[in-house]
Amino acid sequence: MGMAALASAVFAALPATAQQEDFQAWEQLNVVLPVATGVRVTGEQIARTSDRQGGIYTTEYGVLVGVQIAKGIELGGGYRRVGFFNGNTGADEDRLRQQIVIARGRWAGRLRLDERFHPGGREIGFRIRPLLRYNVPVGRQGLSLFASHESFFLPNSTVWGQRAGYERMRNIAGFTVPIGKAVSTDIGYLNQYRFARDGERPQMDHAVTLQVTVNLDKLGVTLLHD
Repeated sequence: MGMAALASAVFAALPATAQQEDFQAWEQLNVVLPVATGVRVTGEQIARTSDRQGGIYTTEYGVLVGVQIAKGIELGGGYRRVGFFNGNTGADEDRLRQQIVIARGRWAGRLRLDERFHPGGREIGFRIRPLLRYNVPVGRQGLSLFASHESFFLPNSTVWGQRAGYERMRNIAGFTVPIGKAVSTDIGYLNQYRFARDGERPQMDHAVTLQVTVNLDKLGVTLLHD
């Protein structure tokens, strides 16, 4: 093959491997209720909007039960119903999750295990999601800056489409604004990168995020982004 033909082949392949980008908006509402000493229930609602997918492409509704086992340490488990819309053509699915959240000073971490139940097959798709967040107080009014990183590791593949491997990472930078004693708001920029696998192009998502938490409990364990 001549140099000209080789160069043509290389440049012809570039568009297929270049990353694609999307601009999104993510919204989440959490309502935290105490049910017993050291036990709380969180109701969750999530909606995500995408330019590429023509509007709202994902909604999630769920409940999470958390049990404080020591100061700053919480074990949790819960359920979510996930719906897909517009350009997101995946089938709706159910998810279970188990997690541990640890808060120490300005640091907070979460290790979560997801189980995905899909109508396309009986296999369960597992996801391992470690997350780390750092908070920096600003002034005396409860305002703080934060940055977080989360990775998604998929230990198994399924016939309905999950593929094992390091699937994506999410990085967020933003600030937390308290609104009274029971309400706080996280506002930030989220960058999500999906790695290229099985011949698909990588994708980078840029999202404005808004998370509102109504916390009627006093445990003080950090609620982290999803």
